[in-house]
Amino acid sequence: MTGQLLDQALVEEAAKKSGLVWVRGAGAPAARALWHVWHEGAVCLVGDGPGEQPLPGLTDGGSAEVTVRSKDKGGRLVTWPATVHEQAPGSPEWEAVVAELKGKRLNAADGEEMPRRWARECRVLRLVPAGPPAALPSDSLARPPLPSPAITRRPVPAGLPRLLAKRKKK
Repeated sequence: MTGQLLDQALVEEAAKKSGLVWVRGAGAPAARALWHVWHEGAVCLVGDGPGEQPLPGLTDGGSAEVTVRSKDKGGRLVTWPATVHEQAPGSPEWEAVVAELKGKRLNAADGEEMPRRWARECRVLRLVPAGPPAALPSDSLARPPLPSPAITRRPVPAGLPRLLAKRKKK
């Protein structure tokens, strides 16, 4: 019993302190970083609507694997299995979850209209822990990044060294 309580405490504290969780829904090829809030014993998410995060592989009643990373070091803290529960728009549970999510949503263009837009166009999910945390792996589990048109390496602009040198003098 004590081990179970410690596991619950670890999951809750890690999820509360981290701004992102990595979630892999059933059948999804890879885990995806998602912003969330911890509310009443579950990770709560909003997405699958215009301008919101995609929630691939997360279906009502399905399963998922949630991994929480350390906010300061970025390393894996805990991974646990979860059961996905979709909240019905307008229900008391939905209202409580949306109130928490709204408070944490950054850069929302529609402010007070956001909950109504979420009710019309998005899904609100609760990922409830469904078992003990998995043991930490012995290897890194590093994977190559998914294909993307984004480019991270380009030649340094010719004037950049001079600009940086000027800043150091000031």
